[in-house]
Amino acid sequence: MASPAIVTIAIAITVPSPMAVQIADSEPATRTSTAAGSSTFPISLTGFSMRWYEALLNDSKIVDGFFLSLKIAAVTGLLSAVLATFAAFVLVRYRRFLGRTVFSGMVNAPLVMPEVIIGLSLLLLFVGAQNLLGWPQRGMLTIILGHTLLGMAYGMVVIQSRLLEMDRSIEEAAMDLGARPHQVFFLVTLPNIFQAILAAFLLAFTLSFDDVVITEFLSGPGVSTLPQVIFGYARRGINPTIYAAATILIVTVTVVVVAYAVWVARATRKREREMAAAIRG
Repeated sequence: MASPAIVTIAIAITVPSPMAVQIADSEPATRTSTAAGSSTFPISLTGFSMRWYEALLNDSKIVDGFFLSLKIAAVTGLLSAVLATFAAFVLVRYRRFLGRTVFSGMVNAPLVMPEVIIGLSLLLLFVGAQNLLGWPQRGMLTIILGHTLLGMAYGMVVIQSRLLEMDRSIEEAAMDLGARPHQVFFLVTLPNIFQAILAAFLLAFTLSFDDVVITEFLSGPGVSTLPQVIFGYARRGINPTIYAAATILIVTVTVVVVAYAVWVARATRKREREMAAAIRG
């Protein structure tokens, strides 16, 4: 496992690189053909400026796509974390029940299936449901449902591993003291796996925010997420505004990841001190 120093150095080297390119005053990219037939996007650097960030804020497609992606990712992360928690708890705590193998296979299937197959299958499902019931309309709701299917599978792996490592004697002690099963879950189990649930939320949020394949199948007219907008711009020729958007995303993700790592480290040290104090007492 990489030490915090190595991670910090890697971040310090990686993050400023796109920022330096973005501050540079560049001309819009144009597609040219080389002798070998490949296409390149030459950009001439003429100085330093922040004009591409200003252009980014004035681009309504990117701004609207960003807020739409943010809303979809937030709802997807929340739904995925909740559903993954219950799915992982059922699979870990209840070893034998009717349909367990089928349930486990269905939950884990998105992990090994190509996103193209998932997107196409969901598209056919939603189109059939719309023709039969008149619902749902392709748009934000269908994107959230598709992303939740994928995010729940990844989140369940994280939470399931934490439940397997958890000492069950704590739950048994709570039940011996008179706590009911639902009280044990909310007062004992949930606090012990909270970090895994938060990690599942962040993982599902990230998967949803940058997904293109499933979104392309499930989005409707007038609904374009940020990755779709960027992908559309890239097909027509790369615009430096896209670089500005990418830089902001890189910086934001880096700050969130570092803040989460610091919070986890502090929580771990605090828990270790409390356990040591309890043993001494």
